[in-house]
Amino acid sequence: MRRREVITLLGGGATWPTAARAQQKPLPVIGLLDLRSPQAMGDRLRAFRQGLAEAGYVEGDNVTIVYRWADNSVERVPELAADLVRRQVNVIFAGGSVNVILAAKTATTTIPILFNVPEDPVRLGLVTSLARPGGNLTGINFFSGELIAKQLAFLHEMVPRAARVVLFVNPANIGSAGATEREAPLAARMLGLELKMVRASNAQEIDAGFATFATEPPDAMFLAVDGFFAIRRAQFVQQAAHHRLPALYPDREYVEIGGLMSYASNVAEAFRQTGIYAGRILKGVKPADLPVAQSSKYELVINHQTARILGLAVPQMLLVAADEVIE
Repeated sequence: MRRREVITLLGGGATWPTAARAQQKPLPVIGLLDLRSPQAMGDRLRAFRQGLAEAGYVEGDNVTIVYRWADNSVERVPELAADLVRRQVNVIFAGGSVNVILAAKTATTTIPILFNVPEDPVRLGLVTSLARPGGNLTGINFFSGELIAKQLAFLHEMVPRAARVVLFVNPANIGSAGATEREAPLAARMLGLELKMVRASNAQEIDAGFATFATEPPDAMFLAVDGFFAIRRAQFVQQAAHHRLPALYPDREYVEIGGLMSYASNVAEAFRQTGIYAGRILKGVKPADLPVAQSSKYELVINHQTARILGLAVPQMLLVAADEVIE
């Protein structure tokens, strides 16, 4: 073989890996847009990735996830959403607040958008109906107004002497605050409780709300479900302990760090379901053809040690009903 032919063959062979790489399809990309910070999302992200894996997708293997965290700055959300649209991600998972989902909805009418919300997505204008979402949005509805009545009933069972209950809501979370402010007063009246609303959308307003307890001490408190409140859960639990205030929270994560009790949807399960939906969309299913799934998995979690510190005897009915009692 002549030298020129050898050089040609070697040169041609050197291009084979490059050509093979060029033929490989780029990995699909999920854009995760959230009001919160990654430090507050560890368990939920693991659940989301678990759902993705069940649908056949593993991050870094056959799917890429691009994260955009707003660190509780609502003002940053529209630009973060616009950035994901410019990147032409395959699907956006928007969370942490209804405001985030609405920002994503404003940013694109073509890229599929997934949500999991604690309010009625039809009333919020996210979908046409639960069975037939229409448009480019679908997801998981993991909370209902009826749950508020159940939460208050459990709190009343734990603290039967309670007459005055304070409720924290975040007015910046238009969906959650509105639903809670509609449902909670009626549920309180049914139990003969006097309800006071405290509105807080930043750490200073949370502290200011607790400061009012010095002159108007409530007998118990509970929190509306809210992404920002979840970020500040240590602040709520510490303040409640300082005021020796029995409290019911909207997520087990509060109870795991010393909160008294929670009754809520299993949010990690909602994130797992959202991961499954993301995988189905990546496989070609359109959001309009994916009914909004309603989470039916609820759990009552009680911190027995906190109850003892507060001088509360946990009723046997609650101990039996509890999905978990933290000793």
